[in-house]
Amino acid sequence: MTVFVYVNTRKHVGDKDHIKMFASQDAAETWFEENDPEGVAFEYEVLE
Repeated sequence: MTVFVYVNTRKHVGDKDHIKMFASQDAAETWFEENDPEGVAFEYEVLE
């Protein structure tokens, strides 16, 4: 399983909006369209 991670570098570490995690690429793309059209999320594997 993977997640998509977005880091908002304009926010401070610990700010609730500093990091966003998305369960799917579609969820990330939908959020970006509405909130940060130039943003990028990176795909990471979830370790179990």
